[in-house]
Amino acid sequence: MPPSKPHGPVVLPPERESGNVEYKRQILSPSPERLVKLTTQLSYRLDEGDGEAIYEMGVEDGGGHSLLSLEDVVASVDRLEGMARQLNAVVTAKRFTQGMGVEEEPTDAPTATPGSLRGGVPTRCQVRIRRVETHLLDTTKGDEVDRRTSDVSETLSKRNVRVAVVGNVDAGKSTLIGSMTTNTLDDGRGRCRTSIMRHRHEIESGRTSTATTHLLGFRSDGAVIGGRDRVRAHRRRPEDEVAREADRVVTFMDLAGHERYLKTTIHGVSSGFADYALVLVNSRQPPTHMTQHHLNLCCSFGIPPIVVFTKADGCPEHAFKNSREEVCKMLRAPDVARRPFKVRNKEDVDMCLTKMHQLAPMFETSAVTGEGMDLLQRMLFHLPKRRKHENKIDRPFEFLVEDIFNVPGVGAVVSGFVNAGTLNVGSHVHIGPLDDGTFLRALAKSAHIARTHADTVVAGQSACLALNLKAESRRRLRRGMVVAKVEPSATREFDAEICVLKGEGTTIRRSYQAYVHILNVRQSAFAKHIEMIKTGTVVPVGKEGKRDEEGCVVLRPGARAKVRHIWFFFLNMLWTGVRPARHADALSRRTGQGSRHHYRRSRSSDGSLLRSRHDNCVVFVCGVVVGVVTDPLLRISSCARRGEAR
Repeated sequence: MPPSKPHGPVVLPPERESGNVEYKRQILSPSPERLVKLTTQLSYRLDEGDGEAIYEMGVEDGGGHSLLSLEDVVASVDRLEGMARQLNAVVTAKRFTQGMGVEEEPTDAPTATPGSLRGGVPTRCQVRIRRVETHLLDTTKGDEVDRRTSDVSETLSKRNVRVAVVGNVDAGKSTLIGSMTTNTLDDGRGRCRTSIMRHRHEIESGRTSTATTHLLGFRSDGAVIGGRDRVRAHRRRPEDEVAREADRVVTFMDLAGHERYLKTTIHGVSSGFADYALVLVNSRQPPTHMTQHHLNLCCSFGIPPIVVFTKADGCPEHAFKNSREEVCKMLRAPDVARRPFKVRNKEDVDMCLTKMHQLAPMFETSAVTGEGMDLLQRMLFHLPKRRKHENKIDRPFEFLVEDIFNVPGVGAVVSGFVNAGTLNVGSHVHIGPLDDGTFLRALAKSAHIARTHADTVVAGQSACLALNLKAESRRRLRRGMVVAKVEPSATREFDAEICVLKGEGTTIRRSYQAYVHILNVRQSAFAKHIEMIKTGTVVPVGKEGKRDEEGCVVLRPGARAKVRHIWFFFLNMLWTGVRPARHADALSRRTGQGSRHHYRRSRSSDGSLLRSRHDNCVVFVCGVVVGVVTDPLLRISSCARRGEAR
């Protein structure tokens, strides 16, 4: 943007687009949309100055004097102070200057109030703003403020527990998340859920259809960082404020509960790297088949479940008792194998923290009355982090692409999860694979973490990367790709040891087509070859695989086999060369597949028609990728590297 023409004498050099210095003519009566943009601009200047920014009020972008009156400058400075408070920052110094050129008379704010300045004289003011990190304050020094810059990157990687929130439709998932993140009670008519919903149809229907993430911040003493946005009262506090102020963060993944969006929920659990799962159950209704599906899905990925009974206020005792009995029966089932434990006080919470591999804590909550919310918050604050992503910082950089955006003035922006390694802004990366299996080379122009500018992203963070790509290359990007420093190789075939967990009346045989979820990859694949595994079982119940009249292997619930899969549409990336002994224990809990089948006809690579039969039930298959094929004539025996907890 070229510098604007000065209105008065030039008093300062032209404004720079980078750095922590900003020139403003005035901020008198901005619209709500304009105020949000100005606050975002202030946040950028604070990030550029490592927590400190300098505003020259009453100065044009070209450095010329705006010739404003004293009243307008004072009103603009007051508005700027309000913006700073929204970003957890304070004004440390104000320096008013009256007159123009050599006649300027600087006046420091501590020694002169606006009333002592002369009216009718052109005035400008230099305002120094400093971000205050309240969770880094040293309380032993009384009122002395320690304004050390917060390490948001460390908070969002080492002190960030990711929690998937699942449950049947109308169980109150979004309402519970909205109540906890805003630290307010619901009115019973959807006030809290509207603060986190993003689409109009979600607000109108009250049902979540997309997978979204929300931050819940805790201070060092366990106090919740809540509240609503001061500019938009119906929205919660921005994520950058929560991340800067928090000493510990819980990332909620709000997943859809309706059966119509089951594949979205499966993808959210598969790609979310969740440490724990909150399984919500409506106290006034018994759990449905979707509750059973969500519970089995979390257990197939090895995610410890925490059961939360919602809407406990005004629930009849007989209905509540029926719901508890049904849930306890689900938890004791062999494929879940958890012992239900009702949490009544703080001592129960502390006891459950050390036995999460055996117990399934059950909380009774109400977002309207606040019943049980304090115990649930205490549980979330003390939950240990299961996935040790900091142990993977020394590996080559791997970024799993979840979504793609085309931002005007910025270009291609990819959002996702940093699975391993470290990336500095300005480095060259490879993104792909494309349809032909190749990778694009691009430059990482900038990065954002929780809407905060960052120079480096590390393993364990959800981030956004701006890539320097041409328009033609941007159109070739898709979800499920990978951004890596070292160019990897794509694969069309892979081997997996699988176990069919659920799916009554469903059989799996050669040419069976399913929708496969492996981390951020979700694509149809069909079985090329099936080989039964006779030793060992994943679940203690079920039927063994049999052969049909043509001699082909048929898998039923409970059977275990080694299956060669072929991607149906695009090539995808699975890592090779990892030592199997290191990851064999954890891999058996992580790779999962889920499918819902409809009438469909498609053509395989050898020209034969594939037909998947109609089935109303849902099939869950868990297993482990044990090999990938990068060339039809070369099979590389290895394990696919994944982001498991280790």
